[in-house]
Amino acid sequence: MDFAPSDKAADYTGRMRAFTDEVVIPAEPVYEAWRAERRGTPQEWDTPPVLEELKAEARNRGLWNLFLPAVSGLSNLEYAPVAEVSGWSPVLAPEAINCQAPDTGNMETLHLFGSPEQKEQWLRPLLDGEIRSAFAMTEPDVASSDATNVQTSIRRDGDDYLISGKKWFISGTADPRCQIFIVMGKTDPDAPRHRQQSMVLVPRDTPGMEIKRHIPVFGYQDQHGHSELEFHDVRVPVSNLLGEEGVGFAIAQARLGPGRIHHCMRLLGMSERALSLMVRRAKERVAFGRPLADQGVVREQIANSRIEIEQARLLVLKTAWLIDRGGARAASTEIAAIKVMVTRIACAVIDRAIQVHGAGGVSDDFPLAYFYAWARALRMADGPDEVHLRTVAREELTRAEPS
Repeated sequence: MDFAPSDKAADYTGRMRAFTDEVVIPAEPVYEAWRAERRGTPQEWDTPPVLEELKAEARNRGLWNLFLPAVSGLSNLEYAPVAEVSGWSPVLAPEAINCQAPDTGNMETLHLFGSPEQKEQWLRPLLDGEIRSAFAMTEPDVASSDATNVQTSIRRDGDDYLISGKKWFISGTADPRCQIFIVMGKTDPDAPRHRQQSMVLVPRDTPGMEIKRHIPVFGYQDQHGHSELEFHDVRVPVSNLLGEEGVGFAIAQARLGPGRIHHCMRLLGMSERALSLMVRRAKERVAFGRPLADQGVVREQIANSRIEIEQARLLVLKTAWLIDRGGARAASTEIAAIKVMVTRIACAVIDRAIQVHGAGGVSDDFPLAYFYAWARALRMADGPDEVHLRTVAREELTRAEPS
């Protein structure tokens, strides 16, 4: 098991580091100022021009669609350090290189399960960064941590499907560029439990699909939104079915596996930036006649953060290595483990950085409050900690007893 970066990985990571430092992070205040001027107005969800400028620059630098091995030629292990660097600016960098959630998972889903017509209509513009997308699975009336609970109905009506139900916390839907929704619902409630669900493609302008509200997360409304949706006999052609009827649960599992590891890679970058800010603040700030960096309690916080980030990175790299060797199924336990461990460590590191920054840490003068909100929310996104702990425990309990 060798985690030394290949020449290709080192090249892409170096270019991503330069792009982030030279272009992306300096663009953050421009992006935030543009959004602040429009907050609470009908233009709140529009795309800041600086984002399109970043996307153009990323393409010029060859930093585009790196998440998809079939397109980029990068393995998961090679992509991991690139994604980590993008986590230093989680609002801008992933989208600048077209490697942002939920679009990465949706592009992978279309790549794996889409028909040639679906790929031409939706995957191509997604890969080109012309549109965005959403993945509508979570529902307000059931515990969606168990995906078999979904109640949204997808019923056949001649050559069409009619979709009825409610979804919420559906990321990306406020952005007018979000043009296609992958919707999970039940096509056969009487089938075996894991064969009841299917997925269909629903274009944004389809009659009967209503965006009820955009839900704040820890008080934040990001530019893309997390929304509550209602489907009122939404009619789409049968040709909008992804794969076959009854394979929706399997598609969801295939989609969420890579997404979980991508989140963890980016969280490592957020943690590294939080630690970097913590170290800078500790050196610059003086209390009781000495820099904070000379205080033992602050040194302990810095040391624990470094140790935990290194531990997390090693398990993420191992997981990426296992996926490259045997696919997501071969790394299911490790994917579950890192989804729990990395989010917890990121929350802990960011929390320490906030503490060292004092009151400023909970303000918008630094990115730490947003980092914390996002890291904490990710303990529920793509499955809550408890579901992944269940997966790890089940694997341990089914191991053969030693003789």
